Amino acid sequence: MTTSRSYAEFFVPEDDAVLAARGRAAELGSVPLGSGAAAALSFLAATLAARTVVEVGTGTGVSGLRLFAGMSPDGVLTSIDPEVEHQRAARQAFADAGIASTRTRLINGRGLEVLPRLTDGAYDMVLVDGIRTEYPQYVTEAVRLLRPGGVLALNGALAGDKVPDPTQRDPDTSAVREAGRLVRDDERLLPVMLPLGDGLLVAVKRR
Repeated sequence: MTTSRSYAEFFVPEDDAVLAARGRAAELGSVPLGSGAAAALSFLAATLAARTVVEVGTGTGVSGLRLFAGMSPDGVLTSIDPEVEHQRAARQAFADAGIASTRTRLINGRGLEVLPRLTDGAYDMVLVDGIRTEYPQYVTEAVRLLRPGGVLALNGALAGDKVPDPTQRDPDTSAVREAGRLVRDDERLLPVMLPLGDGLLVAVKRR
């Protein structure tokens, strides 16, 4: 019997380009965000009519494709990833989907090295799906980068259902838990935790 959570997770079907990108992820050992969280990204980008988006963690392009599905037709995605092979696969995914190369800015590097070089208040949306132990620092950078009314999204915010369990204190879980606290307690942000995939924490920047 299909559970409500499973029904919600796969409520929005994925097109061939996204499915192909998921196939490349499996081949390369990359773990893309779940179908439900990916659909939420399209929804959020469309709600914002997003033109400028940053993502930490390109992967093989699953999240990028879903962001483009909601972004403004002239929107540009800046995507950061240290894995050259992953970005090569993402570039192929974007090309196969007919997305102009001028709409992508793929930067090979670590998020914490690249984010400080980006412009304050210049982005409609920031997606965090990078190195889990660096999530708290990503939050700090993301708040700086977002314009008022912009949206921060953290994938993996439940960390395999370990975040709600205080006895789980491994480095990844502890860092994700701390990032969640930072988002929840920041008066500049209005957050909500969406129980899609591995958890999608979303917050809008008030000012």
